[in-house]
Amino acid sequence: MIGRLEGRLLEKRPPWLVLDVGGVGYEVEAPMSTFYKLPAVGEPVVLRTHLVVREDAFSLFGFAHEAERSLFRELIKVSGVGPRLALTILSGISPDDFVATIQEGDADRLTGLPGVGKKTAARLMVDMRDRLGSAGATGMPMGGPPSGGVPDDPAAEAHHALTSLGYKPAEATRLLRDCDTAGQSSEELIRQALKRAVR
Repeated sequence: MIGRLEGRLLEKRPPWLVLDVGGVGYEVEAPMSTFYKLPAVGEPVVLRTHLVVREDAFSLFGFAHEAERSLFRELIKVSGVGPRLALTILSGISPDDFVATIQEGDADRLTGLPGVGKKTAARLMVDMRDRLGSAGATGMPMGGPPSGGVPDDPAAEAHHALTSLGYKPAEATRLLRDCDTAGQSSEELIRQALKRAVR
């Protein structure tokens, strides 16, 4: 199990990043909440990680904070929630807000996230309420990159990241259309778009 990586950030192309650890480049998928906290390319970074082993692939997921990784690990235990949907959820809602949403029984907030329909939201409400029962908001007990590449344009990178998170291309375009793009990084555009999506 790979639980932590410390190295130099080589690439940031949401939701993917590449981390150089001792001359080996690790491709890592991360939620947007982690991307917002990443340093500039070339700078040192430490990520907590979770390795998912499947018959056809090894996928490494990275998180800036333990609370994100803990919530990710609990989310993928819920029937119908895989790693990609768990990343989408973490990209649209913080661990503290997720816990509050579950405790308040606000399923509508969850259905505002891409890929989370009414059935999945109901399942999350039931399964996660049980798991979060004895946990604090931030201390849950709970214990491959795109083939065509992404252009070096913040708006295009943001659009690609949103579609990678499960938004349909037309929805990603709509969310970005109202964003202030002047001088904004792709991470900031994604942040603005995700705030619009959960309203």
